[in-house]
Amino acid sequence: MELQLKSLLEEIVKNDELHGKWLNSLSMMENTGARKISRYEHPVNVGIIVLKHAAEEARHAYYLKKQIEKLAVTSPDYSFEYLLAPVESHHYLHQLDTGVCKYIKDKLELSGRALKHGAYLLVTYAIEVRADMLYAVYQDVLSNNKSKVNVKSIIAEEEGHLAEMERMLIDFHPNWKELAADVCRIEVNLFQEWISAIQKQLSMKNVTVVA
Repeated sequence: MELQLKSLLEEIVKNDELHGKWLNSLSMMENTGARKISRYEHPVNVGIIVLKHAAEEARHAYYLKKQIEKLAVTSPDYSFEYLLAPVESHHYLHQLDTGVCKYIKDKLELSGRALKHGAYLLVTYAIEVRADMLYAVYQDVLSNNKSKVNVKSIIAEEEGHLAEMERMLIDFHPNWKELAADVCRIEVNLFQEWISAIQKQLSMKNVTVVA
């Protein structure tokens, strides 16, 4: 999957229009993550790690949006016309959230606040595992193409997030590794759908250009 992503990004980074939409899509997804974390929060019992995580996800959304200014394009908002694979980009986190909630409800028979807490931990863990891979591959492509865009600061923060989620999952459940592996399998399928949708969009664009 890393090779597939790298090949896709090599094509995207060479085209400012596509690159701008890619950055905007990532920004939208980071922003969605920040808003979801806020919804998961307990109205009173909110730890500093959760606040830190929500703040950093929002910062990533802003940072990625600012990176677009280094390209010869504009992306004023998250409208479909400014995104890659807009439907899949919008649905990715929502579908992961829904799938994980159903999994936890069936597997652990949790409900209410306990279900929300478990979903927050496992969804976030799966996203951080993906972010570690995605941003590392993306940065390699950026560096190889001598792009002005960079995501090094995001990479450093995402690594810290993953370690924090592992510590919280240890406290959540003794079999957290099994739960996390199952959730990551759900995420892999959704990520593949997203990448495939982007590839399809790029292929259609290339066909149009040739025609």
